[in-house]
Amino acid sequence: MRLKKDSGFTFIETIITITIIVILTAAVGFSAVKFIERAKFAACRNQIESFRLSLQSYFLDCGMYPTAAQGLSALWEKPVLAPVPAQWNGPYLDRQLPDDPWGTAYRYKNPGDKNLPFTIISYGPDGQEGGDGQNADIYSWE
Repeated sequence: MRLKKDSGFTFIETIITITIIVILTAAVGFSAVKFIERAKFAACRNQIESFRLSLQSYFLDCGMYPTAAQGLSALWEKPVLAPVPAQWNGPYLDRQLPDDPWGTAYRYKNPGDKNLPFTIISYGPDGQEGGDGQNADIYSWE
């Protein structure tokens, strides 16, 4: 009786298989990065909308929006800078003020751009004012 030799993958077949796996993994990784960036932009817009609604509640209670010096932190803690609102009934957010999804603080202007009472801005992934494409700023009036 003759013993069969165990046949397995050759070295070349193993290298080719590993190469194919690495290429497929890289393709999936690049696609995932695009979806993560889209999710960050969506999260940023949702946070800005949440701030906008909280500012409306603040206005209904206090009769004014927080000043630029008081900033968005007035939605979490009663302002100590003048004018201190007597009717403050906060906090107006369900948690402390977060940074944007890229780790930068949101900017608040009062008065706002385009003749609006306020503007909330995220400087986007680059954290710098201005920019276009993937580095575009995100405004509350957009």
